[in-house]
Amino acid sequence: MNGKVFHMRWPVTLTLLLVTVPVVESGNVLVFPVDGSHWVNMNVLVEALHAKGHNITVIRMADSWYIKEFSPHYTSVNLKSSGGLSENFIGPFVSRLMNILREGSTWGRVKLEIEMWQTSLKMIEIEREMITNMIEDQQLMQSLKKAKFDLILTDPAMYGGVMLGHYLKLPIVYNVRWTIFGEGHFAIAPSPLSYVPVPMLEIPDRMSFLERVKNVVMYIITETQIAFLIAPTYNALCERFIGPEVNFDNLVQEADLWLHRADFVFEYPRPTMPNIVYMAGFQCKPSKPLPQDLEDFVQSSGNHGVIVMSLGTLIGQLPDDVAEAIAEAFAELPQKIIWRYKGKRPSALGNNTLVMDWMPQNDLLGHPKTRAFVAHGGTNGVQEAIYHGVPIIGFGLIFDQPDNLSKMRVRGAAKNVDFATTDKESFLTTVKEVLYDPSYRENMQRLSRLHKDVPVKPLDNAIFWIEFVMRHKGAAHLRTESYKMPWYSYHSVDVILVLISAVSLIILSIYAVIRYFCCRICMRTTKNKRE
Repeated sequence: MNGKVFHMRWPVTLTLLLVTVPVVESGNVLVFPVDGSHWVNMNVLVEALHAKGHNITVIRMADSWYIKEFSPHYTSVNLKSSGGLSENFIGPFVSRLMNILREGSTWGRVKLEIEMWQTSLKMIEIEREMITNMIEDQQLMQSLKKAKFDLILTDPAMYGGVMLGHYLKLPIVYNVRWTIFGEGHFAIAPSPLSYVPVPMLEIPDRMSFLERVKNVVMYIITETQIAFLIAPTYNALCERFIGPEVNFDNLVQEADLWLHRADFVFEYPRPTMPNIVYMAGFQCKPSKPLPQDLEDFVQSSGNHGVIVMSLGTLIGQLPDDVAEAIAEAFAELPQKIIWRYKGKRPSALGNNTLVMDWMPQNDLLGHPKTRAFVAHGGTNGVQEAIYHGVPIIGFGLIFDQPDNLSKMRVRGAAKNVDFATTDKESFLTTVKEVLYDPSYRENMQRLSRLHKDVPVKPLDNAIFWIEFVMRHKGAAHLRTESYKMPWYSYHSVDVILVLISAVSLIILSIYAVIRYFCCRICMRTTKNKRE
């Protein structure tokens, strides 16, 4: 009898389940990525979208470094122009920056800023040519229009994807931490300079008076540099291909959705917007078992554990004297060291150090024997360290790396090495402090618990919102129209001036009336005295 009831109810139950599961149609997604480490996390989204049954088309440059032409997860469209982020371009640039940093002088700092801006302007010029050639290729544009994409997923750290999305009139979703002109929040959300530090200044959100002065001054300098060095090139492209009087700043802000590679475990609390979706650590995942030879090496560390060192995708090698100093310091530690390094093999390497061209970083950071992570401070590496609760010894060499490590230092989960003065003793002292002061590990593990304590995994949340934009052909209802306002209206300068004028008029009127009656009274008093 019970079996008959079960067989009768089973089709009904199955039908109800099918009705309650949302139907997701296969979408057609155009991806315009930024190469290098940015592609590493963009590819995570690409693979996740592909796994959900969506068709992915990836735009890649002629000099693509990390973005492969052939993949089981996407179809590539190859541009004829370079994008300015090739290994041959970035490698020498990073080497020059490290040599300047090694000088450790005020003039060296000035040279560093000059070098950064000169290189940025070269990359902008390369990108300008790429965008022009791409959009003027009418055969390519027609094929992209015929493909009928549902949206474009792009990284606004460079402008090509923003321009292409608007040219094709597609809903735009950003995989973002940085835009062309700075950190993503500064482009779209209110950013009170009294407690929101300008990126790269390495100052906390609790600022002293002098830090607030520095914050405001640097913000003005940065905005001025953007207005005179960056904006003219991109505004000219906008007027040429999108329409007259179109501002590149406004085009960036018109995106439907901002998938932000941060959260408020990592970022300082600050105002945000409805169309910003936080997905910090979306590329992180539980560790998998290590290859047997690597597992044997890790296990040989005993109770001392392992230190993992990697300087990311852009920094393949260090100046020889720095590499030798690090190798000497490692050789004196009881821990085993796994060091991803592509440079000249240091002569001072100890028997406890394993040097590798590549290593499974996520799996090593998630290993219970890992005690510390020596890193450059890139966003991906910092997020993986937070996810696995591993404290950081940071170099903070270029780009956003010093700022990322600054946030970790404020939270007591990292300590910096001064690259300019790095030697065996200073490096060894820093490593020992992070290893043997339990507060570093405790603080990082607290951040890890906070990061993981969410109702939806970051990657699942990101995919949901991408599909949301597909289903609704955009997300205009989440987007503020403030970017269309002139600056004086946005900051209510015109309203304040009108109110000040009205109050001034009332005060002057009252003053005039009082003065008039006072004068009349005085005149009568004088007249009475005379009489």
